[in-house]
Amino acid sequence: MNKKSIIKLIPWKSILIIIFTISALAVGSVLIWVSTFKIPDLATLRAQTLVQSTKIYDRTGNTVLYDLNPNVKRTIVPFDQISQHLKDATLAIEDASFYSHSGVRPLAFIRAAFVNLLSGSFKEGGSTITQQVVKNSLLSSDKTISRKIKEWVLSIRLEQIADKDTIFNLYLNSISYGGNHFGIEEACEAFLGKHAADLDIAESAYLAAIPQAPTHYSPYGNYLKDLEDRKNLVLKKMLENKFISQDEFAKASVEKVTFQTGGNQGIKAPHFVMFIKDYLENKYGEDKVLNGGLKVITTLDYTMQQNAETLAKKYALQNEKDFNASNDALVALDPKTGQILTMVGSRNYFDTKIGGNFNVATAPNRQPGSTFKPFIYSEAFNEGYTPDTIMFDAKIQFSTNCQPNDLSSTPPCYSPNDYSGTFQGPITVRNALAGSVNVPAVEMLYMVGINKALELSKAMGITSLTDSNQYGLTLVLGGGEVSPIDMTSAYGVFATGGIRNPYTGILSVQDSDGNILEQFTPNSTQVLPEQTALEISDILNDNVARSSEYGLNSPLYFPGKDVAVKTGTTNNFVDAWIIGYTPNIVVTAWAGNNDGTPMAKKIAGFIVAPFWRAFMDTVLPTLPDEQFKAPDPVDQTIKPILRGVWPTIQSSSYTYNLPYPTSSSTPFVNQFGVAEQHSLLYYVDRKDPLGPPPIHPENDSQFQNWEYGVRNWFSTHGSALIIPTSTTTNAIPTTP
Repeated sequence: MNKKSIIKLIPWKSILIIIFTISALAVGSVLIWVSTFKIPDLATLRAQTLVQSTKIYDRTGNTVLYDLNPNVKRTIVPFDQISQHLKDATLAIEDASFYSHSGVRPLAFIRAAFVNLLSGSFKEGGSTITQQVVKNSLLSSDKTISRKIKEWVLSIRLEQIADKDTIFNLYLNSISYGGNHFGIEEACEAFLGKHAADLDIAESAYLAAIPQAPTHYSPYGNYLKDLEDRKNLVLKKMLENKFISQDEFAKASVEKVTFQTGGNQGIKAPHFVMFIKDYLENKYGEDKVLNGGLKVITTLDYTMQQNAETLAKKYALQNEKDFNASNDALVALDPKTGQILTMVGSRNYFDTKIGGNFNVATAPNRQPGSTFKPFIYSEAFNEGYTPDTIMFDAKIQFSTNCQPNDLSSTPPCYSPNDYSGTFQGPITVRNALAGSVNVPAVEMLYMVGINKALELSKAMGITSLTDSNQYGLTLVLGGGEVSPIDMTSAYGVFATGGIRNPYTGILSVQDSDGNILEQFTPNSTQVLPEQTALEISDILNDNVARSSEYGLNSPLYFPGKDVAVKTGTTNNFVDAWIIGYTPNIVVTAWAGNNDGTPMAKKIAGFIVAPFWRAFMDTVLPTLPDEQFKAPDPVDQTIKPILRGVWPTIQSSSYTYNLPYPTSSSTPFVNQFGVAEQHSLLYYVDRKDPLGPPPIHPENDSQFQNWEYGVRNWFSTHGSALIIPTSTTTNAIPTTP
């Protein structure tokens, strides 16, 4: 039987009847379902009530840090008392064809869906103003097909019973502008101190920019650049739709609009609350957070937070006077859980003079200075170097584009100095790290490699250093940009013996029915060998080792307590840091200016340490007194230079009273002889530190530069040295 015969036997008529019948039943069912949709009258729409308020609590669940809608602030204004500029700006950015469509724009919805699908985001919206009125007034925020169909149908029906101006007025009087500010009149009074009727073009563009994401685009939030960009987009759309002229566009684009101070009064721990709101909105959506009646229990210790805020203001004002440092910030977390206990993003959230609403604690654009050094030395310890390994502190040219005897730092040359301006010669890793000596740190970064150092720092919690090609050897001195909260979290790995607990601000989130949406669960990972973490903590807790830099009675020293501490100051004196920890708390303090203006040329110990110390003094008495576990002794079978013995040509016995403090009051007895004059590259193969010395060290591109620096130092300091051991607590002195 051929194909034509088979086709003739198919009962096409019956199939078509079945398809038509099914389609008719489906269409009929949809029409019946649609006919059940009821839209209330306009009086009901105008009298709409808001759903339950979301509340954010501290860790006790008793202190409300922020109630998103404690007493909803809204002043209804007639349509003719709203600036035409605001109306035009809103139409331009939200729904330019509002006055010509019948309630929905199917093509706009399809386009938005297509753009979102391609971009992997949901920044494009296809809803008309009418749809937004229906959605906010009558429907849930569930993203389902049935809800969207209801929205379309009810939007069309709403347009049949109300004129365009009425619908537009409903929108402008009900839309959220963030927090408890609803409607354009309330937003104008809160943000600008004026009525909606009095807005100019630039002000209208700002106000029209906010409703898409009220928290993100808040004039009191962390994303002011994004708000500025969206305001400019609004102006561009106004120009394209001929709401404004080219001259008006140009003038409004450069107009400086000043927002009132204190747009979010009634909020406790504001930087932390905004941090939590951002997290919640990214996870659950803006509408769910604003209107979902969530109960959010955070990790914040509000008593600790209050102390931190008081101290931040006190010391920032003092630093502004003494050191030209107008701002400070502080983060404290529990390293055993990752829970954030305190977050202060500035001396005063509502201080517009210093940009106080900007959260320095979470900003990933701060250079960490020497606080980054422990990550480099951690990688070194992983590879076999020890706290007793001898480095060499000398004036060295690290750029292979420059001659060894060209000791400048004019690009492309790079020859860093130590803060003291002097060089100590042979020095142990312990003393180099504790005393924050720069040159040995740069040497060690070269030995371990930038890629490995970045991989480790990322595993420990540093998220902003993503492209190894951006960084050179300055990375170890703080050449990258990080955030205080990332640094605090990463230092927590040292505090816990190598275990990483990612930071979190949430203990639990419940919906309005009491269902648990989210609850804290530990998420621990061993990212650093315990021995490495213990060695870092032992060094940073060594008050004698750091005495060459800070003295024996500095703010870093807590008699009878184990507190590991590292400071850092950028070369341009823009950022001053101090990070300290015990086994049960990590605290980072920062000082500087939000606009990047340099401070006085002082080390962090003078600028930010007093603030940090004052906070630690309030916290430590409330916590268990825990000590760090001691690291294992250095393996005495490894090559001499890695365990603290500098190679000599000849030796004898010699007794020497060290001129600086040590952990022992007895004279120091050690070998004495003529030291070999070579750099670490002569003794250690950077690809195999524990293996035999390199056969041809001269093949290393840095070798000649380092060798010149070592010989140059010996030429001015002599060659007869006391050889260091694990008891040495400072640079190796020359003989008397």
